[in-house]
Amino acid sequence: MTLAAASEPHVAFADLEASDLLVDALYAGGTSGHTGDDPISKLVKGVGNQGGFRFSGSPAKGTVRLAVLYTSGSDVNWPDHLDIETGTFTYYGDNKKPGQGLHNTPRAGNVLLRDTFAASHGTADDRAKVPPFFLFEKAGISGRAVRFRGLLAPGGPTLTSDEELAAIWRTTSGLRFQNYRSHFTVLDHDRISRGWIQHLLDGGDPLAGECPDVWCTWVEGRVYRPLLAPATTVIRSKADQLPGDALGTAMLEEIREYFREREHDFEACAVAIWRLIARNTGPVDLTRPSRDGGRDAVGMYGLGPASSRISIDFALEAKCYGVGNSVGVREASRLISRIRHRNFGVLVTTSYFQKQVQEEVHEDGHPIVLIAGRDVIDALRHNGRTTVGAVRQWLEQSFPKVQLCQPEHGLFAD
Repeated sequence: MTLAAASEPHVAFADLEASDLLVDALYAGGTSGHTGDDPISKLVKGVGNQGGFRFSGSPAKGTVRLAVLYTSGSDVNWPDHLDIETGTFTYYGDNKKPGQGLHNTPRAGNVLLRDTFAASHGTADDRAKVPPFFLFEKAGISGRAVRFRGLLAPGGPTLTSDEELAAIWRTTSGLRFQNYRSHFTVLDHDRISRGWIQHLLDGGDPLAGECPDVWCTWVEGRVYRPLLAPATTVIRSKADQLPGDALGTAMLEEIREYFREREHDFEACAVAIWRLIARNTGPVDLTRPSRDGGRDAVGMYGLGPASSRISIDFALEAKCYGVGNSVGVREASRLISRIRHRNFGVLVTTSYFQKQVQEEVHEDGHPIVLIAGRDVIDALRHNGRTTVGAVRQWLEQSFPKVQLCQPEHGLFAD
């Protein structure tokens, strides 16, 4: 495997100790075949060479000077996720199995999260004690190379305190336990200097020693300046629209099988998926099956605060297709015709959208959200349904077969 494309910034293993941290640069791992090949421990001395939480100092004593968050991106039960367009990073804590308390983990990562987010809502002096977080992710399927993804501040400009850090329940082998789900913001700064890293490790004032302006701004007033990077490519390939792992593929197939030979009934499930993605969705009505085999839903989406909320209406169409059957222009055209008198449309499928459909939607400016198979599985995973069994239980409990023909009550009738 090629380490990096010719135009991609990358740093050789021998040069790590003197290197700055450049956003999206690739940092090579060693080739000795042991933990000493880890590049993070060379880039940031003293934080260790294993684990998702790495830091200089002690969370228990409140002396952490800087912290590294590392994600492999491969733990489907705990789907860490970086939204590079909005700069929002979702990270799960280190209590990932039953048998211990939320804060009683060996590395004390959840203690660090708890205290960090608490301090972030305090005074400027409290935030000055929050360690800068550096985000790294695994750069390939093999080897120890990593990619630096940015400087993180806890929380975000559009999140409530409950959303920023939440203790969530999970079940493994019939045993329940809690872990943290946290949200950070990648700050708009492209290079972390070697001088600031060393200054932090030496215990210096974090707001001095080549401290980035964006970090000073956050500490002084809790003002976020996120690194926003709108995508230049909006056309997704088939592979980009379907789960990239065997478990995700099996979860999607479980949904298809559940609605096999009664695909009309997938409509209620599609509405539920949309609610997971768009939390402000209000009343929704399912309509009768149409002549072309489709079934619509129409509903309302709320905007604004609860005290002064407005609602806009939308039409939703669902296609419970197998992986060999894509959503084409005919299906998209039908939804486009349905939203002539509505604000926007939602098209949900367990398969993928043809290239022509995506091009027409984007180029012609149709207000349609395209939700493909991978998006369905991502939504379920982010809401704690991470196994085939969990998906099956959700389907059986939420859409019992004897009741699937009953419409969801709402404001509309069609």
